[in-house]
Amino acid sequence: MVNINIIDRLVTAFNPEAGMRRAAARKVTHIINGYEQGGASQQKKSMRGWLTSAQNPKDDIDRNLDTLRSRSRDLYMNGPIGASALKTTRTNVIGPGLRLKARINAELLGLTTEQADAWCGQVEEEFNLWAESKHSDAIRMNDFYDQQGIAFLGMLMNGDSFTVFKHAKRTSWMPYGLRIHLIEADRICTPQGDGVLGDSVEGTAENGNRIYSGVEIDDDGALVAYHIANTYATDYTSGKIRKWVRVEAYGKNTGRPNILHLMDTERAEQRRGVPLLAPVIETLKQITRYTEAELMAAVISAMFTVFIKTTGPTTDNTMGPMIPLDQQVAPDDPNNYEMGPGAINVLGQDEEIQIADPKRPNSNFDPFVRSLCLYVGAALEIPYELLLKNFQSSYSASRAALLEAWKMFRMRRQWTAKEFCQPIYEEWLAEAVALGRIRAPGFFGDPKIRKAWCKAEWNGPAPGQLDPVKEVEAAERRIALGLSTREREAIETNGSDFWTNIQQQKVEIEAMRAAGIQSDRPDTPQTDPGKEVKQENE
Repeated sequence: MVNINIIDRLVTAFNPEAGMRRAAARKVTHIINGYEQGGASQQKKSMRGWLTSAQNPKDDIDRNLDTLRSRSRDLYMNGPIGASALKTTRTNVIGPGLRLKARINAELLGLTTEQADAWCGQVEEEFNLWAESKHSDAIRMNDFYDQQGIAFLGMLMNGDSFTVFKHAKRTSWMPYGLRIHLIEADRICTPQGDGVLGDSVEGTAENGNRIYSGVEIDDDGALVAYHIANTYATDYTSGKIRKWVRVEAYGKNTGRPNILHLMDTERAEQRRGVPLLAPVIETLKQITRYTEAELMAAVISAMFTVFIKTTGPTTDNTMGPMIPLDQQVAPDDPNNYEMGPGAINVLGQDEEIQIADPKRPNSNFDPFVRSLCLYVGAALEIPYELLLKNFQSSYSASRAALLEAWKMFRMRRQWTAKEFCQPIYEEWLAEAVALGRIRAPGFFGDPKIRKAWCKAEWNGPAPGQLDPVKEVEAAERRIALGLSTREREAIETNGSDFWTNIQQQKVEIEAMRAAGIQSDRPDTPQTDPGKEVKQENE
């Protein structure tokens, strides 16, 4: 093996300049390696102006949340594409609300299938007594199913949303005292003390724990409590003095949550969520500005306005004002000329109007916006066909877009059911068992038994169908091959309940037979329509 250091010394001794060049080349070769030749390069011109700094979640997220939330809300309220992204996700994930389907572990609880079905039916009916009432809401505005959509949309728009458990006095019309109170993300913040504004992110609790954006943690970084303000930071008209209430995250005696925090966690040790639109805020704002500019250009181009140039001493329009005074923007400004359909304006002496031809409508507008929506949809996991509600591709391409979107919708639905619906159901079931309205032996004695009683599924709206015939045939094949069940297919096809369907079909078939009408059996193939008609006539 040749010693490279010896060669370098020999080259330097006989040719110092060549030795220096060799040393410099070896130094560059040593420094530039791996990612330094690409994404981490400091030498390439395309990378020199890219200044970044890896920071912790608090500095990357929490200190920018006020700006991100306000801009996200503005895009939801005033940006068509932003509103579509949030509403499309909410509608497909939650829809009219995720419905309870109790699925207890009958084997562990020692129940027969019939007993388990009877218990589940009783629980679902009892739960809807509470869930379908606006008395389930602490402010009595929405029922439980509406609150699902509000909480989920708030999480998408603001980055996270919160739900506090409360208890009210039981009444004759509402035997349950459980109430849920939805709280917007802005009100969970770090107390400032005496209303003096300081660092709105970090703070110290009275017990010495650290507070980050309203989330209190202990020395181990574990969640301890949330701090809730009674007003918004920008609420200057309520007349209330801003105060904070500390709510412990979990009950000391039960371990059950006192507050639910809906947040799509992206990084380890992240305390607050990021709005869904955060990665595409700039793009969506530019699309909105571009759309407004194109719309205004088209409107101005469509206004046929005549300008009369006069050399006389007067600039009055002998035909009178073409635009009513109450519709003019600045009627008292002599330097202002109003434009409108068929309007006539008289110019002053030595005045001349020159209007650039905007050539609207712009034929490139639609392709350009669609191209941008491709990028926006990719970032939000929403295909642009679904984002724009426009399916002009082939059946296969449109179906592939829907299937890809439903990967995200199903994931968010399962997450919402786990983080929002299930904890609320378990809290309600605990009260129902304690009151004796639901019988569940061993519920409060063994956590394993309690979990067996609390098992449930949450079903929501089914995916859209581009070709119902093909979808039903595919469902039939899945059932025949044992890949699915009739109950699951009923839920995923139109969101119905299989057992309710067959009970209703039984009633309808008996009613048709009593009326002398032969019922159609969808499971009987109609191979010979003529023969079927002949049999009916006989």
